[in-house]
Amino acid sequence: MPFQVALSGLNAASADLNVTGNNIANGNTIGFKGSRAEFADVFAVGAQEIGNGTRLSAVTQEFAQGGVDFTDRALDLALSGEGFFTVSDNGVISYTRVGSFGVDRDGFVVNNENQRLQIFPPAGNGSFNLGTLSDLQLATSDSPPQATTNADFGINLPANA
Repeated sequence: MPFQVALSGLNAASADLNVTGNNIANGNTIGFKGSRAEFADVFAVGAQEIGNGTRLSAVTQEFAQGGVDFTDRALDLALSGEGFFTVSDNGVISYTRVGSFGVDRDGFVVNNENQRLQIFPPAGNGSFNLGTLSDLQLATSDSPPQATTNADFGINLPANA
């Protein structure tokens, strides 16, 4: 019995090292959230027995706010606090904290896996339709130039002029 208790402790320590190693390996992965190993006692059946060791009960993700790194890409986004970006892959909805986005050839805002960023569409009266999601598409055509029709200047001339 003591060998089983010691072996359960070694297995638990090994699982904890695996979780820590995964956290270290993904330290520079965009949007990665660390994991934490949680352990539980293995109780003995009889009232006179000491216990049967420990076991890994769960590996949970920690969603604490991480650092925000600035990039040179105009569509890279970051979440402050809790929440996820909603993306669609041909109608299959997924959630991610990775905010590395770009524009595809049709003007849709997509991530590296070509999933489209979802938004609440405008309702037309200055509000948004919160009952449905749609793909975010940017206008990719050039806007025609318009001549300036009015200009205001606020200038200060030197007193000796």
